[in-house]
Amino acid sequence: MIMCSYEKVLVITNRHLCQRPFLEQLRFVAQKKPKGIVLREKDLPEDEYLELAGQVLKICEEFQIPCILHFYPEAARRLNCTRIHLPLWKLQEEENLRDFSCIGASVHSVEEAVQAQRLGATYVTAGHVFATDCKKDLKPRGLDFLKNVCEAVTIPVYGIGGITSENCCQVLEQGAAGYCMMSSAMRAK
Repeated sequence: MIMCSYEKVLVITNRHLCQRPFLEQLRFVAQKKPKGIVLREKDLPEDEYLELAGQVLKICEEFQIPCILHFYPEAARRLNCTRIHLPLWKLQEEENLRDFSCIGASVHSVEEAVQAQRLGATYVTAGHVFATDCKKDLKPRGLDFLKNVCEAVTIPVYGIGGITSENCCQVLEQGAAGYCMMSSAMRAK
């Protein structure tokens, strides 16, 4: 059996889920030394995202945790952050991401994972694996889906969607490099 640990977790942020101030919650999560923190906050316009990202980058630097910015490559460049995560459609539109050392993409099929790798993604998040409140009306894709994605690409795959400390080992057993957590990380005490 594969052991689960926080070192395999990509924390996906959602400040609306936090029960304490967002930056305080991030400091708490960063102390656990996850694989990285993806500052998702997709409801923020770019200027507000840029301001928040500057604060989050400082927290990540303090705890020596990689911070992966989301959706706004220009904001990442302005902050000298070389890690970006994009929806696949945005990765398809971006013409030049050569200045990024880490490029993540969200995928929902084997074909999308293969395409993301071809477009230069250095890792993908594949989901949603299990039922999740974030996608209440959508049936989860399941563990076989995740296994198929892991077998189709040579870049790291992180399972996403409904992953908890109770089922994370099942995700790793499919060949995933790790797994993403949003709700449990944003609500952790």
